[in-house]
Parts: sequence; C-alpha cells; structure tokens
Amino acid sequence: MRRLPVLVAVLVLVDTMLYAALTPLLPHFAHEFALSKTRAGVLVAAYAAGALLGGLPGGLAAARLGAKRSVLAGLTLMGLSSLGFAFAGGFWALFAARLIQGGGSAFTWAGAFAWLLGTAPRERRGEMIGTAMGAAVFGAMLGPAIGAAAAIAGRAPVFVALSGLALVLAAWALRLEDSAAQQPSLSALVRALRNGEFAGGLFLMALASLLFGILGVLGPLHLAAAGWGAAAIGAVWLAGGALETLQAPLVGRLIDARGRLLPIRASLALATAVTVGLAFGARPLAYVPLLVLASLSYGALFTPAFVLIADGSETAGLAQGMGFGLMNAAWALGAVAGPGAAGAIAAASGDWLSFALGAFACFATLLALLYRARVGASSAVVPLS
Repeated sequence: MRRLPVLVAVLVLVDTMLYAALTPLLPHFAHEFALSKTRAGVLVAAYAAGALLGGLPGGLAAARLGAKRSVLAGLTLMGLSSLGFAFAGGFWALFAARLIQGGGSAFTWAGAFAWLLGTAPRERRGEMIGTAMGAAVFGAMLGPAIGAAAAIAGRAPVFVALSGLALVLAAWALRLEDSAAQQPSLSALVRALRNGEFAGGLFLMALASLLFGILGVLGPLHLAAAGWGAAAIGAVWLAGGALETLQAPLVGRLIDARGRLLPIRASLALATAVTVGLAFGARPLAYVPLLVLASLSYGALFTPAFVLIADGSETAGLAQGMGFGLMNAAWALGAVAGPGAAGAIAAASGDWLSFALGAFACFATLLALLYRARVGASSAVVPLS
C-alpha cells in the first residue's frame, strides 16, 4: 500500500487548496457583492460550518462503511461544490457552495486519515501525519494562487477544472484496497472523550483553527485596505505556506523523538507574541512578516493535535474514523467561531480586539500546560510523554 500515503497526501492537498482559495478572492467578493465584514466572515466560516455538520456523519461513514467509501463521498461533494462556486451569482449561492465544500471535506479527511493510520506503525505515527499535514499545508499554499487565478481569469474555468480533478481522484481511490469497516461503539466514544490525549488533541485542533479563522478574515482585508491586490495577498499566503510545508514533517519527527509537549509549548509561545503584534495593525512592511510567523506558529499545533487524537482513539478502543470525525467537528467549531466572531468584532471595535482575544487564548493555554507540567498531573489535557 505504498500508493496510499501518496493518495492521502494528494487528497488533503486538494482539500486545503480549495479551502484557502477564498483568501485572495475575499476582497473581490466584498467589492462585487458589497459584502460587509460580517458577511465576509460568514462566507469564510461557511466551509467550517459544513465540516461541523459533516463531522460525525463522515466519521460514522469511515468507521461503518470503510475509509474508501467515505473518501468517495467527500470527493463527490467536492466536485459538486466546485461547480456551484464556478457559477454562483450572489452571496447565498457562494455560501451554499462553501457549505457543501466543507461537508465534503469532513468525509474526505475522516476517511483518508483512518485509511492511512490503518497501515502506519505507531512509532512512526508523528512522521506519517506530519508528512500528510505538510501536503495539506502545501495545498493551503497553492490555494491563494488558485484564488488569484480565478480573480484574474474568471471563476468558471478554474473551478470547473477543479470539479474534474475530483473525478480523477475518485478513480485513483477506487483502485486501492479499502480498510476494514469497524462498528462504532458509544462506550468507546465516552472513554475517548474522557481520555486526556484525545480531549487535548480536540482542544488544540479547535484552538488552531480558531486562530487561522481570525487570520484568514482580517489579514486579507487589512492588506486590501492598504492597497494590496489579490495577487499580492496570495503571494503572502504562498510564502507562509511554503514555510509551513517544510515545518510540518519536522514537527512530526520531533514528536516521535521528543514527545508532544515541546512543539506545543514553543508554538503557543510564538503564537502569543505574534498575535499581539498583529493587534497593533501595523503597515504592511511589519504586518506581512507577522502574518507569516502567525501561520507558522498556528500551523505547528495541528500535527501534535492529530497524533494525540490518534493515540487517544487507540487507547480508548475508538474507531480511528470516528476519532477523526470528531476531529473534523473540533476543527470546524474553531473555524466557524474564528471568522464569524472576528468579522463581527472587527466591524464593531476594530481588528485589534479580535487579535488580542486570540493572543489571550494562546497565553492562557500555555500557562495551563506549564502549570500541569510543574505539578506533574498524570491526567493533563496534553500528556508530557
């Protein structure tokens, strides 16, 4: 099954590419459809709302029907949403396409990672997840370039081509052997939610997605207000994504060698500092490097979160598909709250307050981890090993 890790990497790459394609298009849509900051935040959050609605169904599908069928369902929704995005003529049509896109993502991710971890040795779990996350980040790096191309050449040809890509990936998945279906267990689910590793992974997933949600709304709009176009904004996200792509596998290997706590603490410390910097709303010369550092520090939380969820699922006897279905729901909660709240708060009080609240969340989490490490609590939300 050497081809399976490659397929999983491509699946998550394409999914995050579609998610991030909205970033440089957001100012374009704000102008074309006269969107307020609140509506812009709602449009960004629609993807996460779809992932939230699809989280548990996607996990159940991966567990009961097998990972391959879950992936195929996700690709079908991805293709349909791309067509909707290509021809949407107003805010609500865009919202619906984005919502379906997020629902498809939930099925794809739950199936893909359950499929992958069915073949990955436990001692290399961090490396395998880190490599897949590197591909996901690379997709997030390509996404703004795709969005910029759509802004220049038109949405229809770009997103119709992406719907065709979903068919190609479905044909590839059909050629691989499926993982064994598993029967979901309510008792295993309860055990998992009480497990420190599992609960800690869900929390970190939600926190990182919330931070990225704030960044994804306020960052592009701030640069657009400073006179930057879609191509220039896309280039900023491209640079950040390139560094994140290199970072994710390294974080995975560090986890395998040194445990989970070290990268989590370092990420939270850096995230606190750069998010405070973003709250000051500096000119692009200072703002752009802070955006890149913020994406690196937020992104470094995802790989340990994935590993904690996988380990906690295994310990509790929970099907990995269900574990990653809940992971999708946790990510979606943060991704819905981040953009939606950021847009509303920024419209009422300015960007600084949204970033200040994000910095506080990072700092409070870091303090909690340091306290738990000091007292040596064996039931820490994030384990020390």
